[in-house]
Amino acid sequence: MKENVAAVIRKLISPSMRYEIRNAANWWQDSLGRACVWRWEVARFRLQKDSRFPWLVLVPRVNGMSEVFDLTLADREILHHEILRVAEALKALTGATKINIGALGNIVRQLHVHIIARFEDDAAWPGPVWGFGQASTYDEEKKQEFIS
Repeated sequence: MKENVAAVIRKLISPSMRYEIRNAANWWQDSLGRACVWRWEVARFRLQKDSRFPWLVLVPRVNGMSEVFDLTLADREILHHEILRVAEALKALTGATKINIGALGNIVRQLHVHIIARFEDDAAWPGPVWGFGQASTYDEEKKQEFIS
């Protein structure tokens, strides 16, 4: 799976953008407790701290936004495109039965979009992943395998 993730990311993101993202990733990981995986034109995306589900969170790089409609029309269109790119890559890499996409923001007000790969045999299927059981953090090796 590691080789697949890396191959898809190489196709989607330029070398200069990957370099920039790697430099910023450590700061984001330390400050937010999640691995900042990549940063695109409008959003950066992070790995959710729950290894039970392949789960990425896209966060627009515009502070103070809580709703998609708070973004400019151009940024909304780019964000939508970025969400679809991540969702398609996650489905291709994991072979998920279904990709869940949601922007709830009831607890964390900053606009963010969850993209979750779901499987018929996952612990929460067919219900939502929120509030289901106890989150299981990634061990460092599995996290690095997933994000590299």
